[in-house]
Amino acid sequence: MELMHHSTSFLSSILPEQGSLPKYALVVLNQPLPRFTHLLWEHAKLRLCADGGANRLFDGMPQFFPQQDPFHVRERYKPDVIKGDLDSIRADVLDFYAKLGVDIINDSHDQDTTDLHKCISHISSMMSDAEKLNLCILVAGALGGRFDHEAGNINVLCHFSGMRIILLSDDCLIQLLSRTHHHKIHIESSIVGPHCGLLPIGVPAFHTTTSGLKWNLSDTEMKFGGLISTSNLVMGDIVSVHSDADLLWTISIKKDTKFAPTQS
Repeated sequence: MELMHHSTSFLSSILPEQGSLPKYALVVLNQPLPRFTHLLWEHAKLRLCADGGANRLFDGMPQFFPQQDPFHVRERYKPDVIKGDLDSIRADVLDFYAKLGVDIINDSHDQDTTDLHKCISHISSMMSDAEKLNLCILVAGALGGRFDHEAGNINVLCHFSGMRIILLSDDCLIQLLSRTHHHKIHIESSIVGPHCGLLPIGVPAFHTTTSGLKWNLSDTEMKFGGLISTSNLVMGDIVSVHSDADLLWTISIKKDTKFAPTQS
């Protein structure tokens, strides 16, 4: 079975010079911007706002640069695309970004999918299968707020299980570890951890084996209503995971890490 590598280098101010690093896309949702949003933005090659996420970008990004003119900050941090049913974006924000030439896509005809789903579909449609293999989609503001929104975001991970998508909040990240691969997670202990968890999603995981955790699993069965791995701890630089079912991996983001803006 093929090995898939994961890391949180997107939370570092400078990406390592490695040709095998994934390319990043960023989706901003309608929740307060995480404290490291400016880093995600600088690493991303494609940036989208999901409907009311444009309000959060418009209001929140100047707060990272309090000594600068808010207008100039907003000009510099304009998204490539705003997409969704457009029922949450304010008229003044829509007008501001429209005048900057941002591509605004109204998908109000589709009420069966979330705004995040619409944005991921848009990104997917722009990429070849080969490009998707080296793509990682970062979703800012994906956790917190209403639980049904969180559940909808997790459902997007399952729907697009063949794509590498990471849900982010100030406190933690969540991503899907597909059963089609073995997974090696590179831990940057100055940024993330030590608390982590592995959760079966959709169906029970009958056989899961890990290394690098305080409480490792050895061909262990996990299911809701039975055993799930919560409040576990990473113990080294690498965590390996092998399972016969898709799992959600979550790890805490250290509260005392400083994510200083790198642009003046």
